[in-house]
Amino acid sequence: MASVLIRGVEKQFGRTPVLRGVDISVPDGSFTVLVGPSGCGKSTLLRLIAGLEELNGGEIRIGDTIVNRLPPKARDVAMVFQNYALYPHMTVRENLGFSLLLARESKQSIGAKVARVAESLGLGELLDRYPRQLSGGQRQRVAMGRAIVRAPRVFLFDEPLSNLDAQLRVALRAEIKLLYQRLQTTAIYVTHDQIEAMTLADQIVVMRDGRIEQAGAPLELYDRPQSRFVASFIGSPCMNFLPGRVQRTGSGTALLLHDGTSLPFTGELAAEPEQPVVLGIRPEHLRLVNGSSAPGESAGAIAAQVKLVESTGAETLVGCEHQGQALSLLLRERHSFQPGSTIRVAADLERLHVFDPDSGRRIDSGIARPASS
Repeated sequence: MASVLIRGVEKQFGRTPVLRGVDISVPDGSFTVLVGPSGCGKSTLLRLIAGLEELNGGEIRIGDTIVNRLPPKARDVAMVFQNYALYPHMTVRENLGFSLLLARESKQSIGAKVARVAESLGLGELLDRYPRQLSGGQRQRVAMGRAIVRAPRVFLFDEPLSNLDAQLRVALRAEIKLLYQRLQTTAIYVTHDQIEAMTLADQIVVMRDGRIEQAGAPLELYDRPQSRFVASFIGSPCMNFLPGRVQRTGSGTALLLHDGTSLPFTGELAAEPEQPVVLGIRPEHLRLVNGSSAPGESAGAIAAQVKLVESTGAETLVGCEHQGQALSLLLRERHSFQPGSTIRVAADLERLHVFDPDSGRRIDSGIARPASS
């Protein structure tokens, strides 16, 4: 195992900057996920770590070694690609053992290592098949096994599940998690799927336009996103955003929405009275308010017009509109609202997020509840 340290890394393709001074610390034995929209530079960064691209500035260190000028084979990393990258003329057995053959290991050693990895990945009965005779999930298992058999210091995953159907993605995601727990090695994983990021990572690095927006533990990014971009990217369904302004009241501070709804705010806010803000509320932090609510429970209720109702059986996602802004509500109970009807919802006031409308940066210092609450 080894740590990976990335300092001031820059990369350009021609005159187009792709990475702009990226700094990331990947601790030894951690599972770090790089996440962000297409074109943000995450796959390019992974290829720089692997040595498949040359950087234009900065430094990459694996363990105690600066690897900027080392060829890929000297970096002791293994990469699992999106398209599997298996040798079509080789059997599963030969694909798994090819890197060991190049390393001039004995046939006995290669056979033992291949058998052990094949057993751990459920490939034992497929060793004599060719890639064309395998399903997509089986091919990806072979690709992972080819990396595992080398016992590298660092594993690199470049969107390994993106070519698979939804059910298979969930199954293989769980397998990757279990493999990591068993191997306890350093892994860097690239994806555009924030669900994969949340479920796999010890550390998530959110990238945008070749820069780091925020890095931290999954629940840290979920509970305290430092920008509207991170708030919108982490969490499914996406966070709701409603425009408003700061209001000073006799009892403190409130957030006033455009329709006059006033939401009390108990945290500290780096904003002046009447300053425009954007209020963020996650769909699961909204609840229905009805006529039977206790006195005072409907204070700050937001009126919303129902547009769409989606039921998954376990949950109901209600797509609404408030003053021309989309507003989603995630409920554990089953409901059958009629499109066009008006409902009233109230926010969990301890889970509000406030952002500057111009910079998109977080401007409140409220402390989220512990993850167990």
